[in-house]
Amino acid sequence: MTTERECDQLLVERVQAGDRQAFNLLVSKYQRRLMRLVARLVHDPAEAEDVVQETFIKAYRALRHFRGDSAFYTWLYRIGINTAKNFLVTQGRRAPTSTEADAERAEAFDDADSLRDINTPESVLASKQIAYTVNAAMEALPLELRTAIVLREIEGLSYEEISEVMACPIGTVRSRIFRAREVIAEKLRPLLDFPVDKRRQP
Repeated sequence: MTTERECDQLLVERVQAGDRQAFNLLVSKYQRRLMRLVARLVHDPAEAEDVVQETFIKAYRALRHFRGDSAFYTWLYRIGINTAKNFLVTQGRRAPTSTEADAERAEAFDDADSLRDINTPESVLASKQIAYTVNAAMEALPLELRTAIVLREIEGLSYEEISEVMACPIGTVRSRIFRAREVIAEKLRPLLDFPVDKRRQP
């Protein structure tokens, strides 16, 4: 059975051989996913659309150099994230960087389980409040943390894939996701009545 990665690679090879229609297929396959990712980084919908469009233009121009060492979508996401970052910098809206949390603490973080249970609160109102709080907490995160948590929790990428997309070590990915979850859990505690600190003590 052909994997998604192999299907993408075949399309890439067709583009490299001069088949523009094959690139249109890649665009239609990944446009919505890329838009969902970019919209989390660039909040204005029209600006996010521009960033996505620019990402595909850059990808098309660079595709002749694509060797398939990574999956096409991780390569595309990396271009998208870098394009979004460059856009924010030129707009003077650079998100603050954060101090990295210790990777071992990331491994021992338990509140992530509670984050995954947020679709089962007592009432619809509570559910909406929680969703609003999670979104607001994510929007307030520094760009590197927000990117990592979106790739993990919304796009469902593995730590290895996020490491490729963000061009950083897996330990850094883990600590960014840990920090992001910690911030979100802190905001959720008043709504979910979490204990003050559920992390295992060293």
